[in-house]
Amino acid sequence: MTHVENFVDGASAAAPGVLELTDPATGEVFGTSVLSGQSEVDAAMAAADRAFAVWRRSTPAQRQLALLKIADAVEARAEEFADAEVRDTGKIRRVVLEEEIPECVSALRFFAGAARQLEGSGAGEYLPGHTSVIRREPVGVCAQIAPWNYPLMMAVWKIAPALAAGNTVVLKPAETTPSTAVLLARVAAEFLPPGAFNVLCGDRDTGRALVRHPVTELVSITGSTRAGIDVATVAAADLKRTHLELGGNAPLLVFGDVDLAEAAEGIVGAAFYNAGQDCTAGSRVLVHASIHDAFVAELTKAAAAYTPGMDYGPLNSAAQFERVLGLLSRLPAHACVETGGVRHGERGFFLSPTVISGLHQDDEIVQEEIFAPVLTVQSFVEDGEAVTLANGVPYGLASSIWTRDLGRATRLSGELDFGCVWVNTHGPLVAEMPHGGFGHSGHGKDLSAYSFAEYTRVKHVMTRFA
Repeated sequence: MTHVENFVDGASAAAPGVLELTDPATGEVFGTSVLSGQSEVDAAMAAADRAFAVWRRSTPAQRQLALLKIADAVEARAEEFADAEVRDTGKIRRVVLEEEIPECVSALRFFAGAARQLEGSGAGEYLPGHTSVIRREPVGVCAQIAPWNYPLMMAVWKIAPALAAGNTVVLKPAETTPSTAVLLARVAAEFLPPGAFNVLCGDRDTGRALVRHPVTELVSITGSTRAGIDVATVAAADLKRTHLELGGNAPLLVFGDVDLAEAAEGIVGAAFYNAGQDCTAGSRVLVHASIHDAFVAELTKAAAAYTPGMDYGPLNSAAQFERVLGLLSRLPAHACVETGGVRHGERGFFLSPTVISGLHQDDEIVQEEIFAPVLTVQSFVEDGEAVTLANGVPYGLASSIWTRDLGRATRLSGELDFGCVWVNTHGPLVAEMPHGGFGHSGHGKDLSAYSFAEYTRVKHVMTRFA
């Protein structure tokens, strides 16, 4: 049986509580992790606070070198990381090795470079006899909470900009997927001061204790909107800075001039990647009425070609599986399940690839984030109607436009209230460009120089020389 412990102050650390770990591909318990309480939180925060006194004084070149070495180590131990990630999540192993781990390495190397590109405005005399200088400084100890859909990748997205800017970190992975975060901390410990990067396993109460801890200066969470509101509420009591990357419910606007088969394949791929457990997953297809029936047929054909367990993995947990089945069981009478909508197989938490047409804007399954291999379809006639339907949910993370009309794509990209708009594709991310949304999708950016800047504070220093 696997047992996952905390990693604090440069070493493994036990805790009295225990959480079971379940393989979502089989539904069977394969191990345990520790459940951290207040004393473990206090110890981790104290370690991070001590390390901050050292790490904040490191030079950008030193921080860059550390992150580059961590990136190299992750790359060299990719098989080990894949073993841990697949065991916790049930993901498709080749996808982890060929796509997710290379993206993690890329992000680490990007932020290594960013560490040496932190710039402020130039010095100047804005008052006679005085010179003003702007300093960018690390914020302090950051409490970070990672989700279960991309345990390793989201851990990297959080720790890399924080460490690059000179902060220290206490990271809490999701309770169902702690293994790769702890492995990452163990790997990184060779290149960082003890306590610079700590990992605490635990549940929601562990996360709340991290958020409210007096040492915490900034809280970053990737998770559901409910979890983000919880974090923001607790953090507000002590005016802590927050970085919230929350849920999504991405629309895909499909116009009558597309190649139907090509667009359908691209959209299904964007919807079913990682079993649809992606905050940017293309879940709401809005298709022009002139091609609605033909496009639904193409979507159904493309979706039915996917095989759970081979093309995508299981849903993360029994709780998530039951939540999705509940949404499907409450479909209104006017909905038409074109394919799927049922459990796949007898073991694990696999859902068949699903396409549902005939839906209305106020239907629960349209308004709620599904987080599963499910596509909903609605039709529109006018461009303005498409934008209204797209913007008519609480979320504002990602969206896409599918058309050959560049003018239409350019115009509508400004009207869609989402942090990212793709054109004729959906899903690609790069370390150089920001990722983050609006509304119930939270605020703040992951990746890019924008994320790096959020882990700094701005100080004005004025010197009188007259």
